[in-house]
This record gives sequence, structure tokens and C-alpha cells, in this order.
Amino acid sequence: MHYISTRGEAPELAFDDVLLAGLAADGGLYVPKTYPSVARGDIAALAGLPYDAAAARLIEPFADGLGAGVLRAATRDAYAGFSHPAVTPLTQIGDNLFVLELFRGPTLAFKDLAMQLLGRLMNHVLEQRGIGATIVGATSGDTGAAAIDAFRGQSRVDVFILYPDGRVSNVQRRQMTTVENDNIHAIALQGTFDDAQAILKSLFRDAAYRQRLGLAGVNSINWARVVAQTVYYFTSAVALGAPFRKVSFAVPTGNFGDVLAGYVAKRMGLPVSRLIVATNANDILARALATGRYEPRGVTPTQSPSMDIQLSSNFERLLFDALGRDAGVLRAAFAGLDQSGGFDIPPDALASIREDFDALAVGEEETSAEIARTYRESGYVLDPHTATGVHAARARLAVDPSTPVVALATAHPAKFPAAIERAIGLRVDLPPRLASILDATERFCRLENDEGRIRAFIEDRARATRLTAKV
Repeated sequence: MHYISTRGEAPELAFDDVLLAGLAADGGLYVPKTYPSVARGDIAALAGLPYDAAAARLIEPFADGLGAGVLRAATRDAYAGFSHPAVTPLTQIGDNLFVLELFRGPTLAFKDLAMQLLGRLMNHVLEQRGIGATIVGATSGDTGAAAIDAFRGQSRVDVFILYPDGRVSNVQRRQMTTVENDNIHAIALQGTFDDAQAILKSLFRDAAYRQRLGLAGVNSINWARVVAQTVYYFTSAVALGAPFRKVSFAVPTGNFGDVLAGYVAKRMGLPVSRLIVATNANDILARALATGRYEPRGVTPTQSPSMDIQLSSNFERLLFDALGRDAGVLRAAFAGLDQSGGFDIPPDALASIREDFDALAVGEEETSAEIARTYRESGYVLDPHTATGVHAARARLAVDPSTPVVALATAHPAKFPAAIERAIGLRVDLPPRLASILDATERFCRLENDEGRIRAFIEDRARATRLTAKV
């Protein structure tokens, strides 16, 4: 399996190189040259398999260069510490309405499902090559904590996570800032997530800086993150009758990586009826699907901060396919975004996207009302991100009540206690294993939104160049 850049001007890479690269050298995102196909019989055969075994089967065609033994050992180790034997259990909360719990990992967010595996695979490749890496990530809340947990204490990796100062929850921030390992660096950026992501992409586009520091990316711009997330689409759909029955998915969406994984699963052969993009007030994706105009606006802080994003990076991968993989047209579109603040999606591409996707923007009052309704009707407590997905799922069921809809529960409600208490008057406590972070000493650096300062901060502290020089 080889990978190409959406911008068409970077060399093809094998999976292990894509794993370390993250962003392509031309500023694009790596995608497989072709999507592997999973036969109906092989989908059906996933029924009853342990999650880690299903993951190894589904990811192997994308990562054939690693070897089946390496991948199988990594999936087994990655999911051994999750708090439920099913890893991603399904809970029914209404007629044909299900919640897929993706928060059973160490940081209580869906990012753990990809990040725990990514950490093990990346460490394997670094050990094989005898080199170090400098991981730089931007987070709107959950990615940073998941990356820090996956890579903390690793001798070949330094981790630098940029998060928007004051725009993540108290729990999210403390999951990043109370880690004592010397290879972890939390940076409170005085700006938005979009500012952090722009700096991140600029660092990766600087070839000399990238090579000198051994930059590696763990945001959902890294293809390995996306492919790891395809697994729970398959396993949950099979639990509900796939491949003999179609299933729809409602996905709380910020950077578009999670819902893109559902699209990839469909391209692989999973019988998905609809992929429903649920956004909050930061509704660029809902507007784009409704109007055909991709145009960011200012970021609005909400009670679902991980979705407070206007520039959804992974939308580029979907658009690339919708454009018939014409890298030139895609480059022109994003040049228009840089120059004039937006672009129009060509009609044929928009029609292609609408064949698979619906989108719904869910406001703050609707989010709180959904938390209250679900708790009142089923006793189930939703976090505010998941509530947007459940609200969008109910809208889909009003149109098609016969097709099951799975709403992806992307975070544990205890990560957002204030929002839960406002909605239902209930205080949800952190699990005992995480409760200590509420009193632990925080370690972070607050930096202004200045790329030069960020560059210098990282270079002064990164060990990758020194480690590689010793090998």
C-alpha cells in the first residue's frame, strides 16, 4: 500500500513513512492510492471477535509493510487497558438509536482509540530506524491529552502540544498539564485552535526545520489516526446486523477526522446508509454542505470545546476524492481559501459529498436540552459533544426510522462537569484513577500567538537531533 498527497506535489510514501510524516511536504494530506475492499463474508466474520483482533484484520491492508505480527502485538497492547471488555460498547437509548461509547480509554475520549495504537506503532518504527522524533500537535481539548498519555516517558520522543489558552475544559487542561514526564511540554497558546493548527502546518511545511527536529504529527492529519478509527464503525455495524443491514452514524465533528473514518469504512465496503456531521455553533461544515461555500468565520467558544474549529483539516481528504482526485483543482481551492477566505465547492463534487453525508448544526440550548432529554428518557448521561451527535441522530430517525443510527459518544461526561450540572443538576465525578489531576501541580508554558516564539521554544527543548546524532 502506497500513499499520495492531496496536493499532488509530494513523493509517494509507504505506511511507516506516512506514520512518521503526518503532513505531506507539499502541505497536503496523505491518502491511500486505492482503498482496500473488505468482502461481505469478511465483514460478517468480524462478529464475536475481540476488538483488538478485529482492528488488526481491518488495518493490516493499510499497513502491510509493518508485518502482521507487529500490528497484532500493537493492537493487543493498545486496547488491553481500556475499561470495558468490548473496548467500544454499544448502548441503546431509544428506538433504533444507539450510543457507541468511545471514551473507555485512559484519557476518557475517543482519541485514545487511535492514539494508543499510534504510539506503539510509531515507537516500533523509531526503534527500527534508531532515530528520535519531535511530536508537535495542536488540540482543541482531547487530542493533546491522548497524545501525552500515549507517548509519555518514551526515550525517543518529545511531545509539544499547543492548546488554546482558556478554551478547553478544566479537566482537559489538567490532563495535559499535570503530567510530570520530562518529554512532555504543554503550551497554552494565546489564540484559538485554528491559530494553533496554522502554526503546526507551517512548521511541517518548513523542510529544513522539519528534518532537523525530526517532526512527526499525531493530529488527525496523520493517516494512521484515521485508519485506526475505521475499526469501530465496522464492529458496531456488525453488532447491529451488518453486512446484511445498513446502519447510519451521527458524529460530533470538529476537525472531520472521526467522520472521515466512517467514509473510509464505507469505501472499504461497510454498508453505511448516512454519515451525519453534527457541529456546534462553529458550523462551517453544515454551511458548506448546505450552500457549497467553504468559508470559515470566527471561532465561537461553546460548551463542546473540542468542536470549536472553523478550519476542518480532514475535509481536504474528502474533497480530494469528490474532485476525482484532481490535485490541481484542490490546490486552487485552498489557494482561494488563503487569498479570499473561502472557496466554492464545484457542483459535481458537492453532489458527490451529499450522496454520503448529511450535516446539522446544533446550538447551545439544543445541546443542553438533548442532555436533559436523554437523561430523562433513558437515564443515560451525555457529554455536550455527544449530545450534538444524539440530537442529529434523532433528526435522521425522523426521516428514516427503520435504519439504526449510532451516535458516537466521543468523551466521558465527567470531562465537562459544569455543562452536565447546568443541564440536569447532576455532578459527574471523574473515575478514581483520574481524580488526582484535580489537585496536582500543573506544568505548562503560556506563549503568545507568535510562530517565531513557538519555533524557538520547541527547538530549544527537542532532543531528537541530539539522539539521532548519537546513533
